[in-house]
Amino acid sequence: MSDETRKEPDLPPADVASDESTLHALGYAQELLRRMSGFSNFAISLSIICIVAGGITSFQVGYGSVGGASIGLGWPLSCAFSLIVAATMAQVASAFPTAGGLYHWASILGGKGFGWITAWFNLLGLVTVLAAINVGTYLFVVASLGKLWGFDPAALGPARAAELQAACVIVITGSQALVNHLGIGLTSRLTDFSGYWILGVAAVLTLSLLYFAPHLDASRLWTFVNNSGDAGGKTWPATKSLGWLFLLGFLLPAYTITGFDASAHTSEETVSASTNVPRGIVRSVLVSGLFGWAMLSAVVLAAPDPVAAAASGDSAFTFIVNGTLPRALAMALFVGLALGQYLCGLATVTSASRMAYAFARDGGLPFSSHLRRVSPRFRSPVAAVWSTAIVSIAFTLYARVYSTIAAVCVIFLYISYVLPTALGFVAHGRTWTRMGPFTLGRWYRPLAAVAVIGCLGLLVIGVQPPNDQALWILLGCLAVAAIVWFGAERRRFAGPPVMSAGRPDPEV
Repeated sequence: MSDETRKEPDLPPADVASDESTLHALGYAQELLRRMSGFSNFAISLSIICIVAGGITSFQVGYGSVGGASIGLGWPLSCAFSLIVAATMAQVASAFPTAGGLYHWASILGGKGFGWITAWFNLLGLVTVLAAINVGTYLFVVASLGKLWGFDPAALGPARAAELQAACVIVITGSQALVNHLGIGLTSRLTDFSGYWILGVAAVLTLSLLYFAPHLDASRLWTFVNNSGDAGGKTWPATKSLGWLFLLGFLLPAYTITGFDASAHTSEETVSASTNVPRGIVRSVLVSGLFGWAMLSAVVLAAPDPVAAAASGDSAFTFIVNGTLPRALAMALFVGLALGQYLCGLATVTSASRMAYAFARDGGLPFSSHLRRVSPRFRSPVAAVWSTAIVSIAFTLYARVYSTIAAVCVIFLYISYVLPTALGFVAHGRTWTRMGPFTLGRWYRPLAAVAVIGCLGLLVIGVQPPNDQALWILLGCLAVAAIVWFGAERRRFAGPPVMSAGRPDPEV
């Protein structure tokens, strides 16, 4: 991070002019305020990935499968795959740096139909990941700090507890939307801070756990333990297949290492976007993967009683921290982790609102004429900001189970990731010949094939019990999308202004 600007940049006029020229060539005017530095673009993806959010609130998803091996072996394997997805995404982002991100890429490489469905799944993924982050933040605060405040939601009864969760999620999401309403200047300062905060808190947590651990047994990181059923707090249904459990544990890094498309969604607000956006995508995944591996490995190594920790289920992380660290230090770290999770949600509102703005700009959403409006005072898409926040809150009221929300958001996001990558695989070197500064060269197509196959595998894992409700949500969305597209949108929706990389607009 030392080579990146850490303050609001003095914008080089030549760079801004080049960015605006590229944007105009893609058919759009410069409406948003372009003032994000390369570091800010990296920080916003780092903030949404946020290892102290997904890595903590979903810790039991991995530990409740095969124990420490899910972290020691499963985490780096899954993160290596995420890095491949990020690298292939970065090459397309470098060529087409627009706020629409994946939506524009799919449209340009495959046609407006692919763009339309990619936009919907990416937007739904971002909205549901915002829901997962903020519900997870609430649950984490209650689990880690509730007892300190003398608060036990179980004493309220299911109905009152659900009402309290809904009220807190509304406050959390509403405040994040308000910050985004006030413009990219304030938002980027907070996400810059968030980047340092996340890595700093993760480092302190890692070192503290290693220092206070009763003993350190490195073999825990490659030892397979069957934690299905009661042994893992019923995180996963009982099974004798360690191989299947190991694959299910991949959902922990999959839940965590998502949202790196935020760098692409803020392309129109980033200086030297064709260079800084792909760097932001790749670096955010690489840094998050390394820091997350160190942090979660320390959690596994520090557990005073691994069997009891796994059996505690959703409380596994707090069980280990409370059993290892002095009370004052544990409480301070819990507060730091909660702040990191809040800032993660803040950055997600930014990403989701830019996707909604870009799609509405091309007439792809209901009430597009309103959602595409940019505040003349704050230069932010305020209608898109508040709309995505409201829809996210509504989704938490429908799917109150955190694991289902997390599974749904991963499925939606990875579908939106895999579609442009698959289209790029087909178009690369054929109809797509104009590359940006960041390119993988001859490695693009092999890596794109790995990304597509891996994403399909994650989709299969993501709809397994107890997250089978996610399958019905997915099938329902696909059915509705097919009806709407072939019934009306195929004829009405024109797609982005520039529909091809040197060829006529193909039909789907």
